[in-house]
Amino acid sequence: MYAIGGSANPTINSEGNVFIASDNNYAKEASFSTNSFDEWSNWNWRSEGDMMANGAFFTPSGEEGPESYIRASSMVARPTSLITKTAQYAGILSCRKGYGC
Repeated sequence: MYAIGGSANPTINSEGNVFIASDNNYAKEASFSTNSFDEWSNWNWRSEGDMMANGAFFTPSGEEGPESYIRASSMVARPTSLITKTAQYAGILSCRKGYGC
């Protein structure tokens, strides 16, 4: 299992995400490609400021310089330390017809 994947030379700029791996030792990688190493090792994939939990890992590849990721960056990532505060109200709303949520 994996959280991020690609097969057609994608640029992946993962910032400020939390990856929690399964207890299954074969399901720890957050990034994965079905293409050969010679092919995908040139793709631009990076993880910056992400939090890896329970043995999760991200395999970076390609260019390390920021110029390779400019087009993939549309906003500034927030630190993972803010996730609990940011997501405290996430989830299913308890709404009923005729009443405010």
